[in-house]
This record gives sequence, structure tokens and C-alpha cells, in this order.
Amino acid sequence: MIHEIKRLLKNATEEGMHALLLSMFMSMEAHEKTDQYTESQLVKDLKRTYHSFLEYKKNQLDIKSDKGYRAVHIVFGDSTSGSLQQALKELNYQEEERIIRFSDMLEVGPIWQLHKEEGLNYRYEWLKNHINLDDEYIDEYKYNFNRAVSMVKAIPKSTPIMIWTGENAHEQIALRYVLFLLKDKINDIFILNATKKYKDHFNVPNNECFPLHTGEILPEKLVRIYEESRKQAPVRQHQLAEFVEEWQALSTMKECLRIWEKQEIINVEETYYDNYMINKAKQLHKERGYNDFIHSARLIGEVMGHLNQSIGDPFFEYRLRQLILKGIFEIKGVPKAMRYYRVRLK
Repeated sequence: MIHEIKRLLKNATEEGMHALLLSMFMSMEAHEKTDQYTESQLVKDLKRTYHSFLEYKKNQLDIKSDKGYRAVHIVFGDSTSGSLQQALKELNYQEEERIIRFSDMLEVGPIWQLHKEEGLNYRYEWLKNHINLDDEYIDEYKYNFNRAVSMVKAIPKSTPIMIWTGENAHEQIALRYVLFLLKDKINDIFILNATKKYKDHFNVPNNECFPLHTGEILPEKLVRIYEESRKQAPVRQHQLAEFVEEWQALSTMKECLRIWEKQEIINVEETYYDNYMINKAKQLHKERGYNDFIHSARLIGEVMGHLNQSIGDPFFEYRLRQLILKGIFEIKGVPKAMRYYRVRLK
């Protein structure tokens, strides 16, 4: 229950919080100023205020869920959601089109049977025991994941569905997962590969870098990509069936790292980038001196900056801690987060 209350308070407006506090303070003041307003009456009124607020916020969520939308967008990542929200605002579509967000990093961690409760629990335990994540994120992980799944399954059959993806393992895996959830729906489904469209629409030369993840694209660029994509036809049934089959194959694997290469999702060992990280540390030592400790964030940034993959820094921080445990790196500080410790090769 405490997690539900925290969620409701987090999503409350400033005006709503002001009204709640005002009501509570007025009750407290009445109790302080008159003997006729007993403590039992105060408790009774505070309880009434508490239950009224919870009921009001829950009704608000139900109204928002039941509202009909012209289109539903499904995105994978908080940054993508924020950028698309801004893009829809620029187009004046924010009230007509809804965004459903999955806040996860499916390139990392097990995705075995993720469409089932046992698979989600398996993934949750792995993340909790291996990756340094914010306490609130991990506490709310299963709730937020299941809520997004429920929202996808509740999309009305007449509503077009836009799924945003990119040239990276995370969004490609998530695309297949969501299409598995939608396999029995008859909606028109559109797949928007934002990073590929970015390269095509903005004439990015082959030898130049371009965004690997939709969340790296500026809102004004997403506006153009979306407007162009509205002309495309929905995905055909046989293509959707292929994506569903690919998800079913992926969900039998228990590997904890996946990369996107030659238009394929490839399962690799979680140690896949360990030697690469060690070599980057050697380069930094050569530049700075072998006796210097390197900020872990600097080393991880160096690794990520030279990869043609979109893999989040929490994974590389996990691998760095494993290399410390193996005695390959020395540590100075406490490895509770990247900013708290430095490392050097032994």
C-alpha cells in the first residue's frame, strides 16, 4: 500500500497537493484552538481526507485510461517518452494521442519467459542482485512493467498503434515483445524505426555517426519523422507473425546480454565486453600514468563512447565490479554508484 501512496503523491499536481495540505492544516488548527473539536474528531476528519484523496486520484487514473485516443504510441525508455511527448505537443496532438512507455533496458538481463509472471520475477531478481539501480526504480519495477503491459492489452481495437524502435538491441527486442502482446489484436500497427528514418530523412552520410536509440533524437526531429511516417502502410500480418516467432525464440534464452548486428539480435556472454574495457583502461593509464586511479565513470564513458551499440552504463558498471572481484582492477572508494569510486589495473 505504501508504494501505491507514493505513486499517487508523485503524480499529484501542485494544486492537488496544496488542497490536501490545506485541508489537513485547517483540521489541525481547529483542534488546537477549541476544546470542542476533540482528538477523536480530528483523527476521523484526517482519515476522511486521506480516503477522499486516494479515491479522487484513483478515479483520475481510471478516467485517463478510459479516454478514447486517435492513436497510441508505444515507446521504450524514459528519454524517448519525454522527447515524443514534446514532439506531440509541438503538433498539438498531446490530447489526442497517448504514449505508453516501457522503462527498461532489454538488451541487458534475462528475458526468458518475460511474457509470463515467472519470467518477469526471474528478470527482476537478476536486476536487483546484479545492477546498481535506484531503490525506487527497482521497488516499482514489476508494478510499472505490468501496468505498461495492461495498458497495451487494453488498447481499443479501432485505435491505430505506433511502435517506435531503432537500430539497437533494446528497442528491437522490445518491439518483438510488444508485438507478441498484440498478436491477437486486429488494430492497424505501424513500426517507426526512428534512427533509420533519421539517417534517411536528414541525409546522414554512411561514414558519419547517427543516433542509435530513439531517445537520442531531438523532439523537433521526431516531429518530421512522425509526419513522414504517417504516410506509411500498416505492417502486414505475415510480418507481424515473423516478429512474434522471433520473440518466442528469444524468450527461450537465458543469456544476459544481447547486441544488434547485421539486422539481427545476437545473444552473447555477459563477459563479451570485458577485454574491451580492460584495453580501454590500459589506454587511459598510458595517457595518465599507471599509478593513477581512474574515475569509474570516466572509464565506462570511454567504453560506451566507442561502441556502435546502445547499452546502458549500469551494465558496464556491473561488469567493472565483477572485474574488481576477479582481482583485475584495484578499487578506491565504495562501489555503490559510479561516482563513489575509482579504479586502476593491477
